[in-house]
Amino acid sequence: MSGSLVIAGLGPGDEALVTPEVSQVLAEATDIVGYTPYVERVPARDGLARHSSDNRQEIERAAHALEMAAAGRKVVVVSSGDPGVFAMAAAIFEALESGDSAWRQLDIRVLPGISAMLAASARVGAPLGHDFCCINLSDNLKPWPLIEKRLRLAAEADFAMAFYNPRSKARPEGFAKALNSLRDACGPERVIVFARAVSTPEASVRVTTLGDAQPEMADMRTLVIVGSSLTRVIERDGEPFVYTPRSAP
Repeated sequence: MSGSLVIAGLGPGDEALVTPEVSQVLAEATDIVGYTPYVERVPARDGLARHSSDNRQEIERAAHALEMAAAGRKVVVVSSGDPGVFAMAAAIFEALESGDSAWRQLDIRVLPGISAMLAASARVGAPLGHDFCCINLSDNLKPWPLIEKRLRLAAEADFAMAFYNPRSKARPEGFAKALNSLRDACGPERVIVFARAVSTPEASVRVTTLGDAQPEMADMRTLVIVGSSLTRVIERDGEPFVYTPRSAP
């Protein structure tokens, strides 16, 4: 097959954080596919078709991209951050496994990007400097009891934790429940970071404790980091530094 499919990460927002490799495939693409706000980050040009869709149409979007690649197009599926972190890479492979067997012969590549988790961590220092885990708090694709179980076990293991999709308008109660679970498991003094829209002009960062954290401090553009019991805060003028030491007793 002469077509190709690339699943590419556009990074957390700042165009300077898009990798040169991703910039190159975007320049060569005939078709861009993705969630509307991400597709709009790719400038229109002659010879480029942009195919945007709603955020809950991942499998349909993936099948469309595979069909176009099979027809000989140079297709790039875009995600924000890294495409392999709660994004389109997994959806593409789900569609590939269950779809036309001929699709498996396509030239398919995944190009990494800087994730919101890593951008947020870098903004405040190194809160993920030792063992950590990453949990998507959305219950759209998994039941809430499973999320609560993972929160409880991650806290028991004393991981630093990074949370995606903490609080939406449609389900604001979930993050409140998550904060209560974390307070019970970790105590009120545990460090928590709210990093919203990092690397964009709307960026804001708040460092506080679980005891003072409120659900309204997060929305769907916020990456939340909860430290381990070892995570430290270095106070200074302006935003403090937050880091987790590289060793554990």
